[in-house]
Amino acid sequence: MDNIPVTETQMKKQWQGILATAIAVITQHADFYRGMAKSGGFVDPLIFLVVMGVIGAVIQVVTGLLHITMALSFGGALKSIVVMLIAASIGSFIVAAILFVIWKLMGSNESYETAYRCGAYASATFPAMAILGIIPFVRVLIGLAWGLFLLVTASVEVHKIAAKTAWMVFGIITAIMALMSTCGQLTARRIQKMGFGEAYGTPGQEMTAEDAGKAAAAAMKAFHEESARQAQEAKKDSEANQ
Repeated sequence: MDNIPVTETQMKKQWQGILATAIAVITQHADFYRGMAKSGGFVDPLIFLVVMGVIGAVIQVVTGLLHITMALSFGGALKSIVVMLIAASIGSFIVAAILFVIWKLMGSNESYETAYRCGAYASATFPAMAILGIIPFVRVLIGLAWGLFLLVTASVEVHKIAAKTAWMVFGIITAIMALMSTCGQLTARRIQKMGFGEAYGTPGQEMTAEDAGKAAAAAMKAFHEESARQAQEAKKDSEANQ
């Protein structure tokens, strides 16, 4: 059978459909998930996720290029977008597996495909999250809160799980993720303020990727040296008490 070429009209309709879906997920989340097809393959939700990922990645790269301390070539920007898309595509199946298990434990009778669709269409928030990325901490925290709301909505409308149960389970998971993310960002800033930026980078500017790698290596070395010192002192104290 000969391959049928995709016409410009078909591509336009597909793009309009993706845009309409994204708007529905953001503005009419309950109605969208209530009417979402639970089966039909992985292609459509994956394409949707990739398109949202492309838009989000482009916005993220552009906002990065506008940052004074960041300068990427066109090739570097393109490579960054490709890497993010591959990671998002592969990660979507992993996240779907995790959500599938969680929903099963909560009493859902839906399939893995349904879990994947619920997670993939939630990617409608990617572009907005990329814009909010210019403000420290905000993107992650709002992204987690937005994701929590969509997951609870999907739990109620698609998986027929009680809202109270969904808020409790996903609320705890989101709170743990928010705490880990905040601690990670605070630790990164703390390391930078300890002088590693001045030691390995240019004073008055943010560290480059190479500088950050050197700083991380120095931090790990200092951590291991301190751990070894404390272990040695503990051993001496133990021997002295015997």
